[in-house]
Amino acid sequence: MQLPQYDSIPDYDSDHDLFEVRVNDLQPTQMCIGLSEVWSRQQDFQTQSPKDKRRYLRGKPVPLVRNRLGQLWMVDRHHRLRALLELDRSVACFGYVIAEIESESRESALEALQKRGWLYLFDARGNGPKPAVDLPHSLLGLQDDPYRSLVWKLKKEGVIKPQPLIPYHEFRWGRWLRTRPLPPFSSARLGPALPAARCLARSEAARHLAGWKGGAC
Repeated sequence: MQLPQYDSIPDYDSDHDLFEVRVNDLQPTQMCIGLSEVWSRQQDFQTQSPKDKRRYLRGKPVPLVRNRLGQLWMVDRHHRLRALLELDRSVACFGYVIAEIESESRESALEALQKRGWLYLFDARGNGPKPAVDLPHSLLGLQDDPYRSLVWKLKKEGVIKPQPLIPYHEFRWGRWLRTRPLPPFSSARLGPALPAARCLARSEAARHLAGWKGGAC
């Protein structure tokens, strides 16, 4: 169940140039998302004015990897930007480059990303790793993984601590929860699984996972 080692994702600071980019021009580095989080973020975005939304996005820049052709892969923010893209296909965000790939081919870029542990190559059923070339070219091609939705809810409730510099932190928790018995649930109906998932996430068996907090069931 162990995922590959990874390089930490560099946070944005003054050493990086911030620039604006169309969300539709970014390629994902994972195969799935949790639609519960996407729907929640869409509700938040729909209450914001264009000015407030732009200010928010500027404060949450996207870590990007760029090849020699200028093609861009996003290493984080998939849920936030999928939510935006569904609402507006021409929407733009802000990003910063964390690595340059000295190649013009998609295959070479994906290979470099994989070596750094910056790809998540499991599908919505937890099967994988799949070939990197099978990754969707667009955020709109990502599948719904209900376990990713479940972990988002646990994190939102404070059961799991955020770990923003660990790639695919929530998916690591999701892969662990797949090995535990839970009642049937979906991204649209997390309720049946939440009580058991809370207990599991707080248990000693989950101590090895980053973001574990423990506590009473």
